[in-house]
Amino acid sequence: MNLLFAWRYFRAKKSTNAINIIAWVSMTAIVVGAASLIIVLSVFNGFEDLVKSLYTSFYPAIKISPASGKTLTLTAQQLTKLRGTSGVHSLSLVAQDRGILENGDIRVPAYLKGVDSNFLKVSGVGNKIEKGKFDIGTPDQPLAILGSGIEYTLGIEADRALPLGVYLFRRGSTDYTADPMTSFNHEGLLTSGIFRIQEEFDQNYVITNLDFIKRMTGMGPDEYTGAELSIDDPQQAIPIRQTIARSLGRDYLVQTRYEQNESLYNVMRTEKWVIYIVLSLILVVAAFNMVGALTMLVWEKQTDIHVLKALGANDGLIQKIFLSEGLLLALMGGIGGILLASLICALQIKYKLIPLQGGSFLIDYYPVKLVPTDFLLVLSTITVVAVFASWLPARKAAAQPISLKS
Repeated sequence: MNLLFAWRYFRAKKSTNAINIIAWVSMTAIVVGAASLIIVLSVFNGFEDLVKSLYTSFYPAIKISPASGKTLTLTAQQLTKLRGTSGVHSLSLVAQDRGILENGDIRVPAYLKGVDSNFLKVSGVGNKIEKGKFDIGTPDQPLAILGSGIEYTLGIEADRALPLGVYLFRRGSTDYTADPMTSFNHEGLLTSGIFRIQEEFDQNYVITNLDFIKRMTGMGPDEYTGAELSIDDPQQAIPIRQTIARSLGRDYLVQTRYEQNESLYNVMRTEKWVIYIVLSLILVVAAFNMVGALTMLVWEKQTDIHVLKALGANDGLIQKIFLSEGLLLALMGGIGGILLASLICALQIKYKLIPLQGGSFLIDYYPVKLVPTDFLLVLSTITVVAVFASWLPARKAAAQPISLKS
């Protein structure tokens, strides 16, 4: 019954136009607030998906690294057991070290990541080749795939005929002479391709042959800096990680893709919640308008309140009527805002209406992604704000004494 009265009061013509104006202003503010929240949260979702896709291209589903130190040992028996673990699709061994690339007078520090022939089965780097091709060569004739940032800094091309100079620290070297370069092993390295993923990787990584890096750094036959695994079902990453961790023991650190980038994901999540709280202030401002509109409605409907009480309506029913009026006003505005935001996001997805400025991004438009939980979050926020905004006017309405005299 209270909803019926609320709907009747919402549709009925008011004696004072100011009541209608304030009601529509408050509803419009809720529409704007709800639409703003959905649009901004959808943009955050879009960027989050973009960042995750970029990191997915470089980071494996599961990574095994040493719990301490730079290297670990994986015997043939351990590798066989890892490959046979339920849910594991492929395994690639990695040897990585910090080195220096040289082109003439230009020297650039970089991480040289040696990988085996299974690397493309656990990584998406092969799909991010911008120039040339993905080819790591052989141990005797290794090839390198450079990050686009390193290529630019060195001023080279992917298909150059001259090798780059590669310097890697000589293991166990104690020869600290006036020329520190004498403490490094030096060889030439031809390039086969250029990858472009994200600045963090493009400016710091070079991918090359596993055995070449092991030879340059003096690693033993079963010694590596890590192992990377792909899995059949991404939803089973945590159970598979736990199985592998129990199998290998405490000397090995086993991480899922999320755990490898936990700080990044936490920052993105925090930013999303902060912007949600800031934009929710729009709804708080709309609540002040709603308080005014409901207070004036209570003043106008005093006669109706007296009649209802005379007919036996208790204070609880009167209070519910005006609480329902506030919720009706807010939810209509919220639904309108969600529909407006959905339309704008759909147009952005299809027509790329709003571009990204600068031209240095991987995409040239704002990415958006509509998530149903965002709709529930916004509607829940609007409901809470509407209840608080309607409470005081509803209490005042319920406290009206019975009086049928004008």
